Amino acid sequence: MKVGLMGGTFDPIHYGHLLAAETAREACGLNEVWFIPSFVPPLKDHQPGADGEARLEMVYRAIDFQPHFRAMDIELERGGTSYSIDTVEALQQLYPGREFSYIIGSDRVNDLAKWHQIEKLAGLVHFIGVERPGEKIDVSSLPAYIRERLTVIDMPLIDISSTAIRQRRAAGKSVRFLVPDKVYSFMRRNALYES
Repeated sequence: MKVGLMGGTFDPIHYGHLLAAETAREACGLNEVWFIPSFVPPLKDHQPGADGEARLEMVYRAIDFQPHFRAMDIELERGGTSYSIDTVEALQQLYPGREFSYIIGSDRVNDLAKWHQIEKLAGLVHFIGVERPGEKIDVSSLPAYIRERLTVIDMPLIDISSTAIRQRRAAGKSVRFLVPDKVYSFMRRNALYES
């Protein structure tokens, strides 16, 4: 069984995340995509605006009724800094026989060489790089051991980011149609990202 892993803060999850997951699933023949909200992201300079429980709940709401998508709380349960290598090793123990691939946006692909224990991680998973609007993947700058484990795919252009959604909410602007309806309702009901 081929499983794509999508890590991130999902602060909040939005249609760009869902489109990237579905595009990777289809392009790379994945059976499922597992969304894994991080507890503390190692390469981000800010802490999530919503707590882990709220971010996980938004993921559940966003993928509701999608038969190929699952939410996993493994990093939230573990706590601490969410290193991908720890997550993959734990998932391999829990789900033997699965072939894992990490689905990552172009900004993260270009940072891959900085990931914690990247050489070990590259030996355990494949990487699926999803090119985002205005951010090309510079494959030539990556070490050979990453390049040979990387598949780059194009996805339809959709320029949505969690940062922009948080900024719009803080400014009192609508984020309807940037996130699934159930996520939008949850954010409003819980006053998430309001200033």
